Amino acid sequence: MERQREYVLRTVEERGVRLIRLWFTDVLGQLKSFAISPAELDAAFTEGMHFDGSAIDGFSRVQESDVLALPDPKTFEILPWGPSPEDKNSTAAMFCDISNLDGTPFAGDPRHVLKRNLAAASEKGFTFFVAPEMEFFYFESEGVGQGRAPVPLDDGSYFDLTTTDVANDLRRKTIHMLEALGIPVEYSFHEDSPSQHEIDLRYTDALSMADNVMACRLIVREIAMQAGVHATFMPKPLEGVQGSGMHTHISLFEGDTNAFHDPDDPYQLSAIGKAFMAGVLRHARELTAVTNQLVNSYKRLLHGSGVGSQTQFEAPVHVSWGRNNRSALVRVPVTKPGKSTSTRLEYRAPDPACNPYLAFSVLLAAGLKGIEEGYELPQEAEANVWTMTDAQRAAEGIVPLPTSLAEAIDEMERSDLVREALGEHIFEWFLRNKRAEWDLYRAQVTPFELTRYLGSW
Repeated sequence: MERQREYVLRTVEERGVRLIRLWFTDVLGQLKSFAISPAELDAAFTEGMHFDGSAIDGFSRVQESDVLALPDPKTFEILPWGPSPEDKNSTAAMFCDISNLDGTPFAGDPRHVLKRNLAAASEKGFTFFVAPEMEFFYFESEGVGQGRAPVPLDDGSYFDLTTTDVANDLRRKTIHMLEALGIPVEYSFHEDSPSQHEIDLRYTDALSMADNVMACRLIVREIAMQAGVHATFMPKPLEGVQGSGMHTHISLFEGDTNAFHDPDDPYQLSAIGKAFMAGVLRHARELTAVTNQLVNSYKRLLHGSGVGSQTQFEAPVHVSWGRNNRSALVRVPVTKPGKSTSTRLEYRAPDPACNPYLAFSVLLAAGLKGIEEGYELPQEAEANVWTMTDAQRAAEGIVPLPTSLAEAIDEMERSDLVREALGEHIFEWFLRNKRAEWDLYRAQVTPFELTRYLGSW
C-alpha cells in the first residue's frame, strides 16, 4: 500500500495534476465526489478527509455526521477529459473507503459492505469474480426529466450497424475512455430495443468490478452529454420493448483454479458451483429488492399475460436455472473447450440501476450459504419457462420473482441472509427508503389512469 501511495504522489507531481476527485457511493449507488488539491493528498492517504455524512443518503444521522474518506491508491486514474483542451489530463480520481472518526469502517459505506463479504469468502479460500453486461439507452436530451416521452436516436435492433447510427461513435468514444481509465471492455454492440446499447466489461474481482461499474455509468453519461445526447441506465424507459438488464456472470476461484469447473461433470460444473447456484436460487426472491431497487425495475421484470406477455421482453421472472436457457433466472453458459476458467453462472435478474457493491454482496452471500449448508440444486428447467403454464411451473417447483418493489421489500425484510450481508445500518435504511419510494409511487395519478378512466367514469 505504501508503494502505491508513493506512486500516486509521484505521478501527480510529474504529470502536473491540479485536482484530485475523491469518489464514493451512497446506499442507492449514486456516485458522490469532492475534490482536493495535490497539497492535501498525502494527508488524505494518512488521515482521511472529513466530510458531513448526514448530507449523503443512507450515511450518518445529524448527531453522528462526521466521517472520513480514505482514498484507495489502487484505484488512482488520471481522467482523460477536462473543461478545455489545456485542462485535459489535469484531473485525477480515486475511489474511497469511508470510515468513522476513530478509523473503524463506516457501516453505511457500500464499498465496505462488499469488502466485508469478500473477506468472508477469502476465509474459505475463495476469490469472487464477476463480469456484468451493461445495457443502457441513448435519447434526445431535450425534454428529459420534464415528463415528455423519451425520443430514441435510432430504430435499430440486435447488432445493427448502419452509417446513420450516431450512437456507434458514442460507443466507440466511450470504449476508448474506459480503456484509458484501465477498464477493459469485452464486447460492445447495439441491443434489441431502439437506441439501446450494451457494453460488456471484462471479468475481474468483484471489488474492482463494482468500482468499474460506477465509473462506466459516469463515462457513458459524460460522453453522451458532450454530444448533446442523454444516456440512461433506467431499467424500462420505453413501453412495448425490452428494458435494460445487467446480466452478471459470476464464479469463485481457489488461487488460479476455477472452483466452479469439473471436467467430468455433464454440465462441466463442480459440486461447489452447483451448491453456489442452489444458494442463489433459494434466496433469489430475498435478493431482488437489492438487485432491482427501483419501482421501474419491475416494469422490466414483467410477468404479464395477454397483451403484456412477458415473452415479449426476455427478462427472467421465475426462479429457475438451465444451460443456455435464456428464460431461466440463472443460466449455465457452455464452457469453452480447453478453457476451464470460463465455467461460470449468469444471474440474469439485476438491472444497471442497482448499487453494484450491494448487489454483488448479496449474490456472494447467497452462494456461500448454499456451499456452507450443502443446498441441493433443483431440477433444471429444460423448457421455455416463459411459455409454461402456472400449473406446469408449480409442478416443477418454479416460483416467480417478486412482481413489484413492495413485494420485493417484504421478501427482503424477512431475510436474515440479506440483513447479515448488508449489515444492520444499510439494511434498515434501505427498507425505509424503498417503502417511502413505493408510497410516493402509489400516490401518483398516472397518464394511464387519466387516459383509461377520466372519460369513462
